[in-house]
Amino acid sequence: MTGDDLFGAAPPAVPPTAATEPERSFRQAPLAARMRPRVLDEYIGQTHILGPGQLLRRAIEADRIQSLIFYGPPGTGKTSLAQIIAGSTKNRFERLSGVESNVSDMRRVLGTAANRLENTGQSTLLFIDEIHRFSKSQQDVLLPDVESGVIRLVGATTHNPFFFVNSPLVSRSQVFELRPLTESDVLDLYHRALSDVERGLGWMRIQAEPEALEHLARVADGDARKALNALEIAVLTTPPDADGFVRLTLSVAEQSIQKKAIVYDGDGDAHYDTVSAFIKSMRGSDPDAALYWLAKMIHAGEDPRFITRRVVICAAEDVGLADPMALVLANAAHQAAEFTGWPEARIPIAEAVIYIATAHKSNTAMTSIDAALEDVRNGRTLPVPAALRDGHYAGAKQLGHGVGYQYAHDHPGHFVPQDHLGSDRVYYTPTDQGVEKKIKDRLERWRELKKAAKSSSGEKGRNE
Repeated sequence: MTGDDLFGAAPPAVPPTAATEPERSFRQAPLAARMRPRVLDEYIGQTHILGPGQLLRRAIEADRIQSLIFYGPPGTGKTSLAQIIAGSTKNRFERLSGVESNVSDMRRVLGTAANRLENTGQSTLLFIDEIHRFSKSQQDVLLPDVESGVIRLVGATTHNPFFFVNSPLVSRSQVFELRPLTESDVLDLYHRALSDVERGLGWMRIQAEPEALEHLARVADGDARKALNALEIAVLTTPPDADGFVRLTLSVAEQSIQKKAIVYDGDGDAHYDTVSAFIKSMRGSDPDAALYWLAKMIHAGEDPRFITRRVVICAAEDVGLADPMALVLANAAHQAAEFTGWPEARIPIAEAVIYIATAHKSNTAMTSIDAALEDVRNGRTLPVPAALRDGHYAGAKQLGHGVGYQYAHDHPGHFVPQDHLGSDRVYYTPTDQGVEKKIKDRLERWRELKKAAKSSSGEKGRNE
């Protein structure tokens, strides 16, 4: 079966037989287990650390792996990567679980590893799944053998290790973040599973609609295990038609993963139109519309980080200084979503969206910096006034640097009418909205004081 066959073209009309099927005992294992990558070239995703020339790939290929901690969402390949490393570097692979294993299990594995290293010279790669589940004392048991090189530790966790793993263990390890698979990654995984006769579903006669595979890939949330489980359920629960083909349609895909497809292409018009409507609804102070478009993106399986980035941008661009708390809340929602993931992330994100939609609005933060950038880009650059230049090094005073600078905190109200630009240019013009109204009143008063001081200085110069 070719790659094109997966998306509509019929495979060779050879009915499956016992001879072409994998061993029945092997097929009892879930598809996700059978399709686990065995070597780096079979590994899908994580190109930011495993792409050509990237640090982790170079270390694996050169057998220079020490202790590692992988963290990331479920189904991103942490266990598979540990097994590949063990095989590629000729280490003995041992596995413990932070949920099931205890100190006696750890001491047994560590003792065996020490004997193996002494008697055969073979290193042991100890993979600990969910290492954050170990208590501090359990994690401390590992330290001496990690330090001495008896084991090469590979810890896997869905939690940030800088918060959930002991600092001494983290400091002795290289930490790599594994990211959710992209839809393209998952589709590549489907190609392999549907064409692999030995380990996958290639021994079956399957015709899969592109829309069906794309839907499964989209709602898998970057989880390879979830993606392959959904594909396997879809195929094995669909009876062949009269021609002996299993027809994987969008309807079958929706039932297999219990999520209805909606018109929301991840990189096409519906995607960008929806996020555009989302932002414009917040800018337009319509919380109900903003919540609807947010719900549509959540239902479609959108990456929460994609949504929260837009919320943060909107808070700064459209609310700005009219309500500075909007940006604080948006950033807090971004961090909370990163920490919790779906479905809980919907709550802090919705809180930030409602706040932004109902807040006073001002875009002066954007227009002000854009005006200043326009001046710089067009070559209208200004020299730093002599009084503001660094005057801390020897000879600076002789050059006039720092001479005449007035320290603002030495003056009433912590303000001094001093020229900080060498020009009368105005970039920031506050509005009367919300908090910015107070900023406007304060700034107008300061600018009047600066104008009066400049006028007085000019008058003084003429009299002299």
